[in-house]
Amino acid sequence: QMQLEESGGGLVQPGGSLTLSCAASGFTVDDFSIAWYRQAPGKEREGISCIGRTSIYYSDSVKGRFTISSDNAKNKMSLQMNSLKPENTATYFCATGPGLCTRVATVPMDALDAWGQGTTVTVSP
Repeated sequence: QMQLEESGGGLVQPGGSLTLSCAASGFTVDDFSIAWYRQAPGKEREGISCIGRTSIYYSDSVKGRFTISSDNAKNKMSLQMNSLKPENTATYFCATGPGLCTRVATVPMDALDAWGQGTTVTVSP
């Protein structure tokens, strides 16, 4: 069974940094595309980054500030978030699905193979 578990969220001041982790079980991260999504209260889900074997995707809202990476030895991927802003406050979760990096922003949840419960990031003074 494919499972994902996020960690690393917390409270950070504006301009600060956090690194989120997404641990995978039941599959090998090197064989699948894995994306990060976030959802703020009252807002729609936003696909912000994705990493696959041959591609990396960043949304315009995080490009230049966030960096996605994978650690095949530990079977996990990470999202380094710098220069955080209050509007980045949200629940962040990772997900995997076929060809995900080419359709991060549009894929419906029921087309995903797995997603985690999420980790909350709060950016506030």
